[in-house]
Amino acid sequence: MRCPYCKNEESKVINSRQSEGGMAIRRRRECEVCQKRFTTYERYEDINLVVVKKDGRRELFSRPKLLGGLLRACEKRPISMEKLNDMVLEVEREIWNSDAPEVDSAIIGEKVMEKLHALDEVAYIRFASVYRQFKDIDRFMEELNHLVNSKKQ
Repeated sequence: MRCPYCKNEESKVINSRQSEGGMAIRRRRECEVCQKRFTTYERYEDINLVVVKKDGRRELFSRPKLLGGLLRACEKRPISMEKLNDMVLEVEREIWNSDAPEVDSAIIGEKVMEKLHALDEVAYIRFASVYRQFKDIDRFMEELNHLVNSKKQ
């Protein structure tokens, strides 16, 4: 594994442990030249899962793309990267458990919104405004009112 700091190819493993609910192995490494430490992950190669977009296009499921959307929604919110990574893993696991080779992007979006709703209301509204493509302030207010009403119950 090449060191991300000095690009040396020699490193030693300091620590290994299961990660992502047993779906990966996290390895802590140390470069033998610059002695800096870095982390790598080993995952098994998945069977490709295809996401069907709203316009009918198909693309491969992308964990980094999902995490990127969550990062934008949770920007400047008190939510740890660990929680976001766990959320991505949960959504991915739920999709894989459906045993379908293809999944609508709408299903992924709804799963993410459900989890964000429970985690952080501001992040939920941010994500919903992009995902549901609010066309005007009235639609935005509708979603806010729904959120407030569900909180009162």
